[in-house]
Parts: sequence; structure tokens; C-alpha cells
Amino acid sequence: MSEPLLGRSVSESQSERAEAIFPADSNALGTLFGGRLMQFIDLVGAMAASRHARNYVVTASMDHLDFVTPVRVGELLILKASVNRAFKTSMEVGVRAMVEDVREQKLRHVSSAYLTFVAMDKTGQRVEVPQVIPETEHQRRRFEDALRRREMRAGETLRKKELRAMQTPEFHI
Repeated sequence: MSEPLLGRSVSESQSERAEAIFPADSNALGTLFGGRLMQFIDLVGAMAASRHARNYVVTASMDHLDFVTPVRVGELLILKASVNRAFKTSMEVGVRAMVEDVREQKLRHVSSAYLTFVAMDKTGQRVEVPQVIPETEHQRRRFEDALRRREMRAGETLRKKELRAMQTPEFHI
């Protein structure tokens, strides 16, 4: 019989990543590809989730993503991730992407996303994760909001499943 999982504080798994944006990361207008930003968001989110779970994690979903402002070649992208809440084998991770103006010492918000990660063992089987212990008022608010977002995702998943069941085999968008 395994030991019961203890909770872990948000601060134990917080992760940060910095990326200098180069021409290979950009489109013809010299701004960061949206898909490349999504990759950076996924990577820093996975870092926080794996730190919390102390195990392998896989991405299950990424919620709605808005590109608030472009990131230009030569800018410094800063990404910060925190585990908002843990469920049985999954975790919601919040990621915030910002551009740092090193001369002005200011941050400009670029994008935010919520991702769901599932903890796995080395054989690919789901494993339980410890609960999140929010320590600040901000962390407690994110903890509570994560449950509401999970309920909305579950409703959307059910709706999509029902739509797929009604579709004919031909291709639909």
C-alpha cells in the first residue's frame, strides 16, 4: 500500500524561463510565431507540473490563448508558471508570458494561458499527484478559479463529444 500524498506549496513548483527572440523564431514581419510562443508556454508549464508531481507529465489541454501584443525579434521573453490546483492525476498550470524591456526595467504582458497536465509513471500509467497548498490570497483565488475552469472544460468536452457523435464520416470543420 502506498503512502498518502501530502500537499505541496505553489512556490515549490513555480518555474520561469527566458528566451531571446531571434529571426528563426519569427514570421515575415519580424514578430514571434504564435506556435513558437505556444511551445514556450507548454515547456514552462510542463516544468512547473513535473516539479509539483515529481514525475513525468503530459499536456492534456491548453485553454483559449490570446496574443495580446507582438513579440519582436531582439526582445527578451519571460515566461512564469505556477500550479494552480491539483486534482487526482491532473493539474491546472497558469502561465504568463511577458516581454522584458531591459533598458526601462518594465514588463509588457504578451499572453496568458491555462494548461492541464497529467502525471504519468515511466510506463505511461497515470499517477496521483499531491494537492496544492495555496499560501497567498492571490494563490487562493487562482486555486478556487481553477475548479470553475475545470467544470467549464468538462462541459465543453462533453459538448464536443456529442457533436462528433452526430457528424457523418465526411470531413466537417
